[in-house]
Amino acid sequence: MDLKLTKEAVSASVTVFDGVQEQGIELDYILPDYYPDIFRLVRCDIEPVITDRSVSGGKLTYVLRCIIRLLYCGSSGEDSSVRCVVQQQEFTRTAELGSNAPDPAVTISASSGRVSYRAVNKRRLDIRAAVSVRINVSAPSSQEIVTDAGRSDIQLRRSPLRYAGSRITAQKTVQLSGEAELSEAQPEALSVIMQSCTPGDCELKLISGKLLAKGEAGIRVLYSCESGGSPALEDMTFSIPYSQVVDIDGADENCICSATAETVSCEITPSPDRNGQNRLLRCEIELRLLITAVRPASVMAVSDAFSTVYPCDVETADIRAELLPQSFSASFRSSARLADGSAVPERIFAVWCTPRNINTRLSPDGSSAVISGMLTYSMAALDSEGLMVMTDHDETFEESFEPGEPLPEGASLSSVITVSGVSYSISPEGELSAAADLTARITAAGTQTFRAVTDILTDETARKKRDGDYAVKLWFGSENEDIWDIAKRCSTPPAAIMEENELVSGRLSGGEMLLIPIKD
Repeated sequence: MDLKLTKEAVSASVTVFDGVQEQGIELDYILPDYYPDIFRLVRCDIEPVITDRSVSGGKLTYVLRCIIRLLYCGSSGEDSSVRCVVQQQEFTRTAELGSNAPDPAVTISASSGRVSYRAVNKRRLDIRAAVSVRINVSAPSSQEIVTDAGRSDIQLRRSPLRYAGSRITAQKTVQLSGEAELSEAQPEALSVIMQSCTPGDCELKLISGKLLAKGEAGIRVLYSCESGGSPALEDMTFSIPYSQVVDIDGADENCICSATAETVSCEITPSPDRNGQNRLLRCEIELRLLITAVRPASVMAVSDAFSTVYPCDVETADIRAELLPQSFSASFRSSARLADGSAVPERIFAVWCTPRNINTRLSPDGSSAVISGMLTYSMAALDSEGLMVMTDHDETFEESFEPGEPLPEGASLSSVITVSGVSYSISPEGELSAAADLTARITAAGTQTFRAVTDILTDETARKKRDGDYAVKLWFGSENEDIWDIAKRCSTPPAAIMEENELVSGRLSGGEMLLIPIKD
C-alpha cells in the first residue's frame, strides 16, 4: 500500500531586518525680531516621531520628524519670563532589507539622546543632538510538517501545537480636537512652553470585520503665566477621549486583536474665553492606530515515526512557529530623592517623570517578567536666586511582575511604561523627594522552535526480520522509561503495550516487567 502522508503548513515570522540608525540634528537659529534677547538658557528637548513608513522593493522608507523645543529667559522686566523656541526638521531615510518582504510587519521607534545647546550671542542659538531609530522588520514564512500517515503500520508520536496562524494588520489616522478650561485657581495662560500627548490602552470590540477602538489621549501642559506680578509656570493634565471604527477585513471573533496608538502630532495653544482671557487650551492632535488581528491555529505535530512492518527513514527539521500574543498590565510606584538642604528650590512649579531605556526580559525561572530602565524626574522651579531652572534626575529601577497565566518558554518580552501621576514632598529635614505612579503594559511574543517530522520513507521491498515467531515478548522496563521507545525497539504499536499492561501513563513510574504484544 502506498504511503500517503498528510502535511500541514505551520506559519512563523522571520526577521529580515533588525538594527538601529542614527540621525544627527544640527540647528543654527537666529531669533525673530519679536523675541527678546537671550539672558539665560533653561532647557532644550528633541521630540522625534515617525510620521510615515512604507516597504517597497526590498527597501524600508520612513519619515522622521524632529521637533526642537528650546526654553530661555529674557533679559529683564516683562521679557524675563520663560520663552519657547520651536523648530522642526524632517528627514527621509531608507533601510535596505536585503530581500523583498511580502506583507511585512514593521516596528519602528525613535528616541533622542543628550542634547548640546548654547547661545552664540544674544540672538543666535546653536543646537546639536542625535536621534536613534530602532527598526525591526519581519515577514511571514511557513514550513510543512507531517500530521498523518494514513496507514496502520505507521506509528506516529504526536503532540498538540497551538500557534499564531494568519495575521491581519490595519492602521488608521485619528484627528482629535478639543478644549480644556483652566480652573478658577489657575492663572491665565500666556504661552505653552512644554506639551506631551500619551495615548492610553485601547478598548477593542470586533463586530463583522470592523473593530471599534476606544481610548483616551493623556495631555500634559506646562504654560507660562504671572503670579503675584512675577513670571511663573503652571502645570496641567487632562485627557481627550476618542472612538474609531477600523475596517479589518478577514478578522472575526476568534482572532486575538491588539492595538497600539502612536502620537503623530500634538499642538496646544492658549485661547480666549468669553471674557477675552486666555483660560482655554485648544488641542489639535493626530494619532495613528496600528491594529493587529491574529487567528489562532492548532495542529497535531509529529515528532517521531516508525513502521511495525517495513524499514523506515524519518526526516525531521527544526520548525519555527509563531507564539500567540499574550499581554497583561501591572501597576507599580517608584520614588526618588531630588534634592536636600540648600539645593531644594525656593518654589516648585511642576515635577514630571519620563521612562527611558526600558528593557524587558523573562526571569531565569520563567515565572515572571522583569522590567528595568531609567526614570528621569524633571522639575521646573525657582532656585535660591529667584532664577527659573529645569533640572533632571535619573533614577534606575527594576520591577518583577507575575502574569495571570504562565509565559511561554522562549517568549520575547516587550513593555510600554506610562506615567499616571507624579507627586512631590519636602520632609521636615528638608529633603525633596518625588514619587511616580506607573503602569506597565507587557507583551509576550516571538517564536517557539520544535523538532518535527517533515517526511517518512519506507522500504516496502523488504520486511523487518524478527528474532523469533512469537506473539508476546517479555520486557523488563526501567524507571522513567518511555513506552514509545520500547515500542519502537520492538516494532509494535505503543497503544498495544499500554492496553496489554493496563498502563495509564506513557512513561514507567518504576522498574517493572511488561508484556509486549507483537502486532504488525
